[in-house]
Amino acid sequence: MNFRIYCESEEFPPENARALERAMDGFVSSDIPLAVEFAFADEGEIRRLNRETRGVDRVTAVLSFPALAGIRGKTLKRADFPFDEDEEGNLFIGSVVVCVRRAKEQAEEYGHSYNRELHYLLVHGVMHCLGYDHETEEERAEMREKEEFILGRMGISRADGGAESVPGKTTEGAEAQRGL
Repeated sequence: MNFRIYCESEEFPPENARALERAMDGFVSSDIPLAVEFAFADEGEIRRLNRETRGVDRVTAVLSFPALAGIRGKTLKRADFPFDEDEEGNLFIGSVVVCVRRAKEQAEEYGHSYNRELHYLLVHGVMHCLGYDHETEEERAEMREKEEFILGRMGISRADGGAESVPGKTTEGAEAQRGL
């Protein structure tokens, strides 16, 4: 497997992390395993992070902190990142922080399960860590296609209205664009 998730929160249990790792396996061409960190925050903490890192003083559902620039769509080679390996020999691509309460609110707003919303937000954050964005319509469409591809590999679809188990940069503005 070439993708590793670091997460010590009960909010995203190990079986969910392993399922997402499997879904991400092979998504990026790489001769080194990739790693991302997931963390969870309350409204105050995510607002503080948003204010301090983006200058936006409000709660958001997810923030991404990419560790590498210019990697979107590229083959990642160990030799190109000699100083970016973590202690386990993985290429660290960044961190994703989700506001649990906001994720639950959005799940209710969109009429689907918290499981679907949480996985969407985490995959959205991973895509940002891989260099994808949604500043233009073309970028948004490309990113959304990749997000839905990964979620589909996990058996999670837009129609997920209640299943709470997994079988097998920020979203501000993106929430409205999802068409959920």
